[in-house]
Amino acid sequence: MSTTSYLQTASMAGHRAGRLVVGLLALIVFLAIMANQAFAHAALIKTDPADGAVLEQGPAQFSLTFSEPVSPLVLTLVKPDGTPVPLTAFRLNDQTVEIDNPQELAPGTHVLSWRVISADGHPVGGSLLFSIGAPSAPPAVSEAVDWSLRSAIWIGKVFLYIGLLLGVGGAFALAWLARDAHAGQRFIAAVILCGLVAAPLSLGLQGLDALGAPLSHLAQPVIWRIGLGTSFGWTVLVALIALGLGLLSLAGPRVAARPFAMAGLAGVGVALAASGHASAAEPQWLTRPMVFLHGVGIAFWAGALVPLGLALKGQSAEAAPFLRAFSRLIVPVVAALAAAGVVLAVIQVQTPSALINTAYGWLLLVKLGLLVFLFTLAAVNRWKLTAAAETGSTQVQRRLSHSIGVELLIVLAIFGVAAGWRFTPPPRALAIAAAQPASVHIHALQAMADLSITPGHAGPVVASMIIMTGDFGPFDAKEVTLVLSKPDSGIEPLKRAATKPGDGSWRVDNLVIPVPGRWTVRIDILVSDFEVVKIEAPIDIRP
Repeated sequence: MSTTSYLQTASMAGHRAGRLVVGLLALIVFLAIMANQAFAHAALIKTDPADGAVLEQGPAQFSLTFSEPVSPLVLTLVKPDGTPVPLTAFRLNDQTVEIDNPQELAPGTHVLSWRVISADGHPVGGSLLFSIGAPSAPPAVSEAVDWSLRSAIWIGKVFLYIGLLLGVGGAFALAWLARDAHAGQRFIAAVILCGLVAAPLSLGLQGLDALGAPLSHLAQPVIWRIGLGTSFGWTVLVALIALGLGLLSLAGPRVAARPFAMAGLAGVGVALAASGHASAAEPQWLTRPMVFLHGVGIAFWAGALVPLGLALKGQSAEAAPFLRAFSRLIVPVVAALAAAGVVLAVIQVQTPSALINTAYGWLLLVKLGLLVFLFTLAAVNRWKLTAAAETGSTQVQRRLSHSIGVELLIVLAIFGVAAGWRFTPPPRALAIAAAQPASVHIHALQAMADLSITPGHAGPVVASMIIMTGDFGPFDAKEVTLVLSKPDSGIEPLKRAATKPGDGSWRVDNLVIPVPGRWTVRIDILVSDFEVVKIEAPIDIRP
């Protein structure tokens, strides 16, 4: 084949590859837009009946109100004898799940167990107790952590990170930085294949976790359908596209390697930004681009380590140009990913005390310690060894190769720490949950009330009450007094007169609840000079 014919063939192949990449990028962008529906980590803020309530008869329906819209996964009513009854008839009303009660309830203590999927892709579960007539011994409800499933989820996350960041990032390094070098190509292909296995497997594990099912149920179709329906499903779909593009850049014609690798690198950023705690934080116009930038930066850096280290170890002729291209770009890349990481950390942690008071904060401190070590080592490599290695010094190239190997080990440790965040809600989400009010509906024959204590944790709070008659009519009360008692803690009743600000509710300001736990709240309603109606119920105050 003549040189002209070869160039024409290469040009046509390049055009075809370019059109394919443009189409794939458009698909990635579309998936990113479709996935941009996350809010925050959901927190339960109100239930009806209230946890611990004692009712005269079974309610016609139950309701669970969360801090954000959720999707119910498993709803179960456990009878006093321990018999579970699946609750399948429910409606979504904004942030409230309204659940139909399918049968008449016998006297005793029942458990309403719920499991929903939060908009950030992570399942949230819990249960509440209520009694009909009089309390009885509550039925046993297992809340044991399935450590085998958690371990599998963590391992799947780590291998997905390896496939995306080392694999697709490595393919990008070979296509754009290494010129004609092929060092590490087999390793990169192997870790991309690992990612192609880990991505769908992680989707199935997500479905298991969402439904609270054991590993033995992995083959059930419903598990995969539920996993795909979460925001993590978008991450897996985009990740598979990115991994495929990375593999094509290695196996396809040389002229198509660069566009395929570039599209794959973009896909890594989109996949990581499609779900997770960081992407779910507000404002999403900031957090999602920061996650994208952070992920692309890590893939650029980490992906180049193996092929660059092997090229230096083998002392090939392409090692010096590869190192020169990498060292020229790595400083601005690291600066960008570090800046994005700082922005995300500030949004997620919010206060310095959260670094030591939460599991998320401890993992972040471990990651920061590893990053300090990594940045120090990278700085030594960049400003002490690179110049001599570029001149072809065999000894320095060998030393730099070993140092890059240590960098890679630190990066793998960081992947492990980052995968642990899957099980730790960030302080931002905990703060949202803590700021939610503690609410209770008190219903008696003569009167009823909706009481809300904001925030619903110990400390200074504000209590607001809407007073009604027993048949939901307006109640013209002359005075209202709020009484909080907790005799098991040796605290005398707290009595506060309520004021009526003019919006139809009664309010108690400057109220301090000294300790968390289950309190008894009583509302004394003065009807006339000779009649006082008293209604009471338990209410849980968070720490």
